Amino acid sequence: MRSQRRTKHTSDSRTFELLTLFAQKDVTVWRKRSEEFSGFLYKAEGTVADTPQRTVEYIRPGPYRLNWDSLMTSMEIVETLDQGSCVIKYTTAGQLWNIISPREFVDFSHTTDYENGLLSCGVSVDRDEHKQGFVRGFNHPCGWFCVPVEDCTHSLLTGYIQTDLRGMLPQSAVDTAMAGGLINFFSDLRQALKI
Repeated sequence: MRSQRRTKHTSDSRTFELLTLFAQKDVTVWRKRSEEFSGFLYKAEGTVADTPQRTVEYIRPGPYRLNWDSLMTSMEIVETLDQGSCVIKYTTAGQLWNIISPREFVDFSHTTDYENGLLSCGVSVDRDEHKQGFVRGFNHPCGWFCVPVEDCTHSLLTGYIQTDLRGMLPQSAVDTAMAGGLINFFSDLRQALKI
């Protein structure tokens, strides 16, 4: 039944390279060359024990995200454009013993219904001055699809992330940070949803 509920966006995993170091029984991370920039598009997929509505409520910009996402250090909704759309400014912690220093992002974010689930997507925008002590990263179009599975008590969560961290970083460090960060994202989210 689960494979029948997977939507179109999950059928292309064979075009992605599995990052075996980061494959776990409950979360898998793949990558392939981005069509948007010279880096990679990462795909992460796993299940969470909650409905798509509650899961996406925790993922999208809003009152919950900063409380559970261990990579995010600050978040401000700069402008609310309409229901489900906003501009958000946030910072992330340094990674890999600060080989990747703290980053700052300014993104347009939109959350909407998608087939029988929800989609929360975003892209960076050029806005506001850069915060001192942070490198301004750039998110090319990315998003999280969340659809119900297993009698609607669980959700399949699939993320497509293509972040340009900017700076002179070895690809192995970027792969480790992105894949490790996505697995931690699932772990943190699952813990938050238990509350």
